[in-house]
Order: sequence, then structure tokens, then C-alpha cells
Amino acid sequence: MISTLAPPPADATSTADTYAGLRAGLDKLRADGLYRDFVACSYLAEDRGHALHQGRRIQVWCTNDYLGMSQHPDVMRAQIASTLRHGTGNGGSRNIAGTSEAHVELETLLAGWHAKERALVFNSGYVANVETLTTLLRAEPRTMVFSDALNHRSLIEGVRTSGNDKYVFAHNDLTDLELALAAQSLDRPKLIVFESVYSMDGDVAPIREICDLAERYHAQTYLDETHAIGVLGPTGAGVCEEIGESRATFVQGVFGKAVGATGGYVAGPDVPLDYTRSHAPGFIFTTTIPRASLDAALASLSVIRSPEGAGMRERLHANAELMRRRLTEAGIAHVPAPTHLVPILVPGGNRVKRVSRRLLDEHSVYVQPINFPSVPKGGERFRVTVAPFRTEAQIEGFVEALARCLADDPS
Repeated sequence: MISTLAPPPADATSTADTYAGLRAGLDKLRADGLYRDFVACSYLAEDRGHALHQGRRIQVWCTNDYLGMSQHPDVMRAQIASTLRHGTGNGGSRNIAGTSEAHVELETLLAGWHAKERALVFNSGYVANVETLTTLLRAEPRTMVFSDALNHRSLIEGVRTSGNDKYVFAHNDLTDLELALAAQSLDRPKLIVFESVYSMDGDVAPIREICDLAERYHAQTYLDETHAIGVLGPTGAGVCEEIGESRATFVQGVFGKAVGATGGYVAGPDVPLDYTRSHAPGFIFTTTIPRASLDAALASLSVIRSPEGAGMRERLHANAELMRRRLTEAGIAHVPAPTHLVPILVPGGNRVKRVSRRLLDEHSVYVQPINFPSVPKGGERFRVTVAPFRTEAQIEGFVEALARCLADDPS
């Protein structure tokens, strides 16, 4: 059979040149100290806070598994038992044989936990934010969005993709937000999008005051509690529970951090979330979370909401405060955050990577460098987390190792 495909023109771009622009972009990242290296970690369930890296045991100080729930015996047993009973996957989207009884139980629990009418489980927190915001904003194109300047990328993408008008207000700046709200007519639909705990600085939003402004200017609110779920509040429901504030219209959370499982969710009014369930492409056209992961999340939430969970939260915050004291005593610059997050400032893209590498190579300590665009250039840092099971000796050992590496690389 004779091919009917025409040969490529003689001057066609060769395969070798196809990715020249991409290679140049990667070379620029390396030159600017912004290229990201991934450190492979195989966590050790019987030795919490540790992992295997290239055959050796290391301490991990940057995980978002804040309470160590991914290695809690009850959670592991729940996932194993569920896998043996139900298998490793659901085999379909939520609409096509993928909605398990665990989905229903979990969504009911989450709605009640946050005192909302409904909750909707997504495959990740990122997807929960993007799909919910995009779907609801596109359905109401007149809605004006007011977004905090330091919002997570998933919130930014959800707002940007919708195409709705937006105003980015200065971080946690109530005056800037109120002036922007006042500039719009009271009858225009409005949505304030913000987080409770901002992970790069560990600071907390003035949630009650933002809800006051929302009431005054007839706005709804979308609150991302990702970094507060499990670690703040009497039962771990986040900052809103901690301060007794229930007026946030929508509350978003995740299972992949303090809960120690996988997935994300949004809790809020019934009609908007039912609309999202019925229209969001990222919810409809994807295979859902396996039943075993959902059962693990349910087991984890049972612990988190119990007196045992309250004790873990108390130890987590005590360890974070001890870490801040030891850093201060060692003269190591850090952000005095009021939460469980301990941002340690190591300015310079190449410097923060060198210090991270030395900690790993010489001290078997892994902490990931955080650089642009996650933080502004010059604001490079480590985001350290100090789980409840960390000992005082481990904390002091970490600070001593960091102090030596910083002293050997002062600028």
C-alpha cells in the first residue's frame, strides 16, 4: 500500500530543536536557583517522622502530615481491612458506580462537623477549590470576587478560570477589603475568598471581621481551612471552630494533610453544592477516591475528634513553640507564627538549596527549600513542622544541625 502522507518540508524543525524553548526555560530555572529537585522518601510507619532515602534512614521535618495520622495504627488497620474487603479501587466516577457508602458517610460527617447543609468530597483539595469556584462563579457571572493576595494557587486558579471580575486585596487587610466592597453596589453578588491559616507565614486570617464585612456588604465567603483542619479547634474542625465562628458560607478542607489520607472537600449550602456536583467537570469526569482511602479518612477523623486527638493537638502546638524558642536561642531567623507552622528564613534561592542539601547529606535531615513562586524572591525559607511525637532531643538536634549549616553558608 502506498502511503498518502506527504513528506515533511525540507526546512521542518528537527526533533532535536522541538524542545529548545522548554530546555531554555529549564536552564533559566537552574541559573536562578529555582529548579526544583524531588527527594524520594519512603516513610517508615514503625519509626514515625523517619523515612528511607537512597537506602539510609533520614528524619523528615517538612511533611504536612501534621499529626502523623497516616501512620496511626487505627488508620492503617482501617485502610488495610477496607482494601481486603472492597479492593484497591472504585472503578468509576461518582456518577458511574463510584459512589461508595463511605462517600455518603464521610460527606454527612463533614457537613455536620462544619455545621453546613451539605458536603462534597473531591479527589484533592486543589480540585475541590478549582472546581467549586469555577463552577459556581461561571453560573453567576455577575459575581465579583474579592481574593486575598496570598491565597493558594488553587484558589487563584478557580477565580481566574471563571473569568469573573475580581479584586485582589492586600493580605489580611480589612481596610483594603472594605473599600473594595463599598465600591460595588449592595445588590451585586459578591464572594470573598480567603484562607484561615496561610502556610508560608503560618499566620491566621481575621475570620470574624471578614464575616462582619460580608454581612455588611451582602457578600458570601469561601474559606479554605486546609492547614487548620485537624490541628485547630476543640474537635479539629479548624479556626472557625476554634473561635466559635459559623458564618463562613463555604468551608474547604483536605484529608491529605493532618487527616493523613487523600482527598479534599467543600462544605456549605445544599443548592450550590448540589449544582457543583451536577456540573463540575473535575468532579464528574474522573475516577473517584478508592473506598479504602475514604475508610482511612473516617478512622482518622474519629481519632482527631476524640480526646486522643485533642491531646495530639496540644503536643503539636507545644512542640512548635519549643522549636521557635530553640531557634531564637540559636539566633536563627524565623517567622513568629502563632500556629503549628514554623517558617525558617534562609534568603537566597541557591543558598536555601545548598543548606537543604547539606542537612540531608551530612545530618540525614530532610527539609525542603521553599522558593519563588511559592514565596517572593528574597523570602526563601524552610517550612518546618514539628509533629506531636517529636522529642525535645530531636528538636534540639535539628536546630543544632541547621545552625552549623547556616554558619558554614552565611550568604
